[in-house]
Amino acid sequence: MSEVKDLPAQAAQKGVALGLTLAVLGAIAFSGKAIIVKLAYRYGVDAVTLLMYRMLFALPVFLLMAWWAGRGKAALTRKDWLGVVGLGFSGYYLASYLDFAGLAYISAALERLILYLNPTLVVIFGWVVYKRGITWGQFAGMLVSYCGVLLVFGHEVGAQGSDAVWGALLVLASAISYAVYMVYSGEMVKRLGSMRLVGLASSVACFFCIAQFLITHPLSAMQVAPQVLWLSLLNSTACTVAPVLMVMMAIERIGAGMTAQTGMIGPLSTILMGVWLLDEQLDVWMVAGTSLVMVGIFVFTRWARKPGAAK
Repeated sequence: MSEVKDLPAQAAQKGVALGLTLAVLGAIAFSGKAIIVKLAYRYGVDAVTLLMYRMLFALPVFLLMAWWAGRGKAALTRKDWLGVVGLGFSGYYLASYLDFAGLAYISAALERLILYLNPTLVVIFGWVVYKRGITWGQFAGMLVSYCGVLLVFGHEVGAQGSDAVWGALLVLASAISYAVYMVYSGEMVKRLGSMRLVGLASSVACFFCIAQFLITHPLSAMQVAPQVLWLSLLNSTACTVAPVLMVMMAIERIGAGMTAQTGMIGPLSTILMGVWLLDEQLDVWMVAGTSLVMVGIFVFTRWARKPGAAK
């Protein structure tokens, strides 16, 4: 009889274990995107072409996702479509393009650290747009994490000069663009559901990326090295579609808070893969800066979930 009573507890434990596994794999897969982009740049391809191939390969999956999640649901209104187009432009097209462009100038590790500041940017936008308060704990976490990024950034500027400044600004603009998406997507997620919105907004972004390539490049520019095609296919599947699904399934099992905390493995995996695959340097500045960023974001997210924290 006791074994029967223990079955729900065992099932719950398995659900948590599966959720944590999915969250870890999703974070690692997301962090691999920068590595793949840096590898593809070695074959003389530019950001527009590389992004076009990534989104071209991912488009069928995003369309299928949108269709699957929208079965039996009400059709989108004109206002919904305008919102989807706007969010797709900001959150998935513009943010992706600026990120890819910035990676041509800075290390994958610095790129990941800048993007990891996204939760703080969302809170700053909430403070500016919706007048939401920021607690002292959140402010302290933000201060520590930004100091960490500045530490790594300063060291990289000393090594690479003005290129690192331009690259960091592009990636920061990417993070800001995605933060705008996060701030304004809340209501649409409630109406459409997360999977349907991601599928639709990502499909819109795919069309923007393809259109940008067709406008700015001749069709002959589609002829790239075979390695670029394989890397783009890997990027679109293993580092775009798969982690989106894994993180969504992880949130269903362990919640958004624990999933976000598990995502702290992302910057570490980027740094390790950068050292292994890109021969990027791992020095005391990188270790110190990454540690500050992770500690700061940990403090920031802990205070964001505390009862009575400003909303």
